[in-house]
Amino acid sequence: MISLIGLPGSGKSTVGRQLSRRLQRPFFDSDHVIEQQLGCSIREYFEREGEARFRDIESAVIDELTQKHNSILSTGGGSVLRPANRGFLRTRTQVVYLNSSPDELFRRLRHDKNRPLLQVADPLSRLRDLHAQRHPLYLETAHVSIDTGRPSVSSLVNMIMSQLGLSDERVQL
Repeated sequence: MISLIGLPGSGKSTVGRQLSRRLQRPFFDSDHVIEQQLGCSIREYFEREGEARFRDIESAVIDELTQKHNSILSTGGGSVLRPANRGFLRTRTQVVYLNSSPDELFRRLRHDKNRPLLQVADPLSRLRDLHAQRHPLYLETAHVSIDTGRPSVSSLVNMIMSQLGLSDERVQL
C-alpha cells in the first residue's frame, strides 16, 4: 500500500487518484470514507462535534484503511497529529509526503470554503502555522518526501513511482 500525506491542498487526492489509475490499484481517500460513515461533511461534523471527536473517527478509519493491501490511500492533512496514525501509516504502508510551501498552498486554496481549518481571517498565516506544526511529523512518518512545487500531476506521479522503485503496471493495448 502507498499512502500520501501532506497539508490540505498539497494534491494528495488528485495525485492519489492518478497513481491509482497508473498502477491499477484501488484508491481510498480517508476523508471521503469518513464523510460516508458520518453521513455529513467533515466541515459540518467539525463545527458540531469539534476536532477531538473528528480525530477519533479519523484514527479508526486510518487503522482500517492501512490494513488494505495493494492500494493507494490519500489521508487528511491532520492524520499525522496522532502517534497511532503515524505508526499505522509508517509500518503498514509506503508513505509519500507531498511537501508544499504555505505560499503555494494559499495560492491553490484561497477560494476553497470546504476546508474547516482554513476558515479563518488570515488563511495564509494559518497555513504557515500548520506547516510549522506538521512538517516535522510528516517527515517523521514519510519514507519519501516529494516537493510538489509546480510540476504537473503526471510529473508528480512519475516522481513517486521513481522514488518507490515502481514500474508502470498498465497493460499495453
